[in-house]
This record gives sequence, C-alpha cells and structure tokens, in this order.
Amino acid sequence: MVFHLYNTLSRKKEVFRPIKDKQVNVYICGPTVYNFPHIGNYRAYVAGDLLIRYLKYQKYRVKFIQNLTDVDDKTIRDSQEQNKSLKEFTKPFIDGFFEDLRTLNILPAYKYPRATEHIKDMVKTIKKLLDKGLAYKTETGDIYFAINKFKGYGKLAHLNEEQLKSGASGRVSADEYDKENPRDFALWKAWTKEDGNVFWETEIGKGRPGWHIECSSMSSKYLGQPFDIHGGGVDLIFPHHENEIAQAEGAEGRQFVNYWFHNEWLLVDGQKMSKSAGNFYNLRDILNKGYNPLAVRYLLIATHYRQQVNFTFKGLDAARSSLQRLWDFMKKLDECNGEGNDEVVNKAVVNAVKSFEDNLNNDLEIAGALAAVFDFVKEINVVMPSLSKKNVKEIKKIMKLFDSVLGFIIVEEGKIDTSIQKLIDEREAARKAKDFKKADRIRDELKKQGIVLEDTPKGARWKRV
Repeated sequence: MVFHLYNTLSRKKEVFRPIKDKQVNVYICGPTVYNFPHIGNYRAYVAGDLLIRYLKYQKYRVKFIQNLTDVDDKTIRDSQEQNKSLKEFTKPFIDGFFEDLRTLNILPAYKYPRATEHIKDMVKTIKKLLDKGLAYKTETGDIYFAINKFKGYGKLAHLNEEQLKSGASGRVSADEYDKENPRDFALWKAWTKEDGNVFWETEIGKGRPGWHIECSSMSSKYLGQPFDIHGGGVDLIFPHHENEIAQAEGAEGRQFVNYWFHNEWLLVDGQKMSKSAGNFYNLRDILNKGYNPLAVRYLLIATHYRQQVNFTFKGLDAARSSLQRLWDFMKKLDECNGEGNDEVVNKAVVNAVKSFEDNLNNDLEIAGALAAVFDFVKEINVVMPSLSKKNVKEIKKIMKLFDSVLGFIIVEEGKIDTSIQKLIDEREAARKAKDFKKADRIRDELKKQGIVLEDTPKGARWKRV
C-alpha cells in the first residue's frame, strides 16, 4: 500500500509523491523563543516527528528544517523590558527548546535556522516583491504585501471572495492579527524608538522583518522551491501559512509547497489552554509533577494528528500504564529460554508489520498502528514460555522497527531523562538533610514511574523495572 497524506491545500488525502525519488524535504514551523514552548506547541513537534520517522521507515532520505523565530514583536518587547540584547534574552528559551526535544525523543532537524541570521535573504525576497508590484512602501518606511495584487491569496485557508473583499482594504503592522479577514501584512517594519537597539541597516531601510517573511525565506533557502511538505498547527493556516505562500510564490512565480501538513489543537481538560483558565502547562510543569516524558510523547501521539487531543493527567496516567506494558514485555523477553515457537512468531510478525504499515500508510492512522503493536504483544505473551533465544531476537528486531516510528518502546539502560535525575538528586539532598519523609515520598514517586533505587555508600543507584 502506498503512503497517503492529507493535504490541507486540496482538503483531501493524496498519494504522496516526492519531487525527487526517495528524497523528501520537510519544513515545520518552530518556536518563537520569547518563552518556553507549551504542550500545545509540542503536539505539533511530536506530530511532525511521527511523520518524519515514518518517511524514514519507508526508506526516504529526509531533509528536515525547523526555524527559530528570534525576532518578532514579542521577543523585541520582552527583551527591551528586561534591558537585554535579543541574543541574550532568547538564549535560555532556545536552550530549553533543544533540551525538551531530546527529552521527548524528537529526532533533530538537519538545521535550525534563526531569523536574525537570515535578514539578507528576507531583504532579497522583499525587493523582488517590490519590483513586481506585489509590495509597497509607506511614508513611514514600512513595507506591506498587497494581497489584492496576488491572485492566489486565500487558497490554503479557502477564503471566499467576500472575505477577501471585506478585509483587503486595511493594513496591519502586528505580527499576529485578526484571523477572520485578510489584511495587507507587514513585510518590513521601519525602526521606531520602541525597538531600541533591534534593527538592521539594509537597502530597503532601517528596521526589521515581519514574522511571515522569515519562514518563506528560510524554508526556500534550505529546501528550494517548490519543496515537498510544510507543517505546523492548524492555528498557523491563516494568516501565517497563507502569507508564506503569497510571499514565496509572488517572489518566485512558482509553487511554494506541494503538501501542507497541519495538526489539530490540543485541549486541556476539554478546554482551550490559557493562563487565565489555570490549565496552561509547559513540559517542565508536567515533568516536575513526576511524569515520565515518554508518557507525554505517547499521549501526544496516540490521537490522530488531525483530531483534537484532550490532555488530562488521567490520560497521562493511562499513557504511563500503556508504556509500562510495553517495557514489561521487553524485559520479560530476556528471561525466555524455551525450545522455540517459530510458526507462531513468524505469523505474528508478518501480520503485525502489515497492519502497522497499512494503518500508517493511511494518513498516519495511529490508533490502528498502536493496536497492531499491542495485539502483537498480546499474542506473543501467550506463547512467551516457549520462546527461544532465536525467537526473542526476531521479536526484538520487530519491536525496534516499530519504535523507529513511535519513539517510546526501547528504553536504553543507563540513559535517564533529566526530570528523573532531578528527583533522584532532590531525594539525595533530603536524605543528607535527614528529611526522611520527603526522601520516602520521592522514592515512592519514582517507583510509580518504574524507577527503583538502591542506596549505596556512593549514592543512589537506579534501575528500571
């Protein structure tokens, strides 16, 4: 079965055909580094990771680019308030982002271009748009994209003619704006005193780029135009991705991207996540409650990417239990030393791999793919006492194959995530302070996560159970 992927542009599943045989170029919008990403952001990054992993599973060579937005309204505003340079202000959030990617077992991109390092590329694109009459400069020095001059505007978000007419007369200088009606949007913002020391002296004036031009320029620079897949959350379809299309296709006169990949919203306890509702979490908030990051990954993956996922701590507990079943299964395999059951194992392997691939080939239908894995585990558990070392080797090979896509089955001994290590360190400090009540509480919490501690004169040793 060939791989089918839903394309937001056509609003239907399409047979995936890369531009170059066995080479896929992918761009997924990264974070704006004015704060640590929240778990809704990580829904997009984990969904993108599932896509990239499955493309690699299908033997495609994948060139994956993800940007870092280190200059926009928010980074300028907050860095100025803290009297810091952009680089100094954004560094802890960039470092934290990379730490979170490792913690969630998200494969690294080929490159993470930063907006501040690609100003010349953006200026070059803006100049092309000015030359073609698709952009105009105001008396204040700002440069806007004229959406009524670009015929294809609205095709990604499927805006109708009335929406275009009603919204096209205005301008907006903010990076984020009303998502109901289109407006001429800023490509370049002339320097104002509120920007402080954040500006670039360029051929088109003193100032800095608008948010939308950053992704257009950087994706095309590293992946060419057109490239295969552009991804992100559904909240980016309009205006951000719509504006990216207008800029790139307006400047170059050819298609920007062939397939648009968008994941749905993440809800928390059935509600939109917001600080005012008290349900706003970043990854650290969750890990500090003692949860394994792979349980977070499982929960974010287990719902199809085009369906809303409802994040709850009860759901995290269920995800942790599901993971424990897989980890217990892998551990029990090491105890097998039977005479062998080749017929059952071979049949189970063939059926599981076929079901796993058939489901993922259908627009990454994750529920069916996970069912294939757990059905396989259940079937093997029945004959576990009879398995030979040869059977075990074959089963582990298939589980490793599944994990190359899922990223939460194989847990390396000796490798532990930072949140668990933090709890171990806190417990050790509590023991030294003779706060044994706290030390026992942390030990119990670690045990719930499958981590057993053994106290030694050299400190605590740990192992997974």
